[in-house]
Amino acid sequence: MSQELLTAIALFVLAVLVGFEVISKVPATLHTPLMSGANSIHGIVLVGAILIAALAHDPLSYLLAFIAVVFGAMNVVGGYVVTDRMLQMFRKRETPKAPAAEPKGQ
Repeated sequence: MSQELLTAIALFVLAVLVGFEVISKVPATLHTPLMSGANSIHGIVLVGAILIAALAHDPLSYLLAFIAVVFGAMNVVGGYVVTDRMLQMFRKRETPKAPAAEPKGQ
């Protein structure tokens, strides 16, 4: 393996460990608002994956770039889905109408 590939793998492993450590310390009540605020960062990750894919030259690089783009896209879409679900919690619910009173004495 080349030194560049080993450096990239080491950086990836460190990023995974640091990301897990940071996310595991966030309370559940703050997780959803933080995800909605981080959608722009996820978009930047997706753009970075696409730029890396443009530099791919061998089949392994193409495969890794494809996986990075797919995961980045899933992250962006998932962030917006979670944000939408969170915002639905704050919408007013329709109150059910009272049933019409039936006439008495028939």
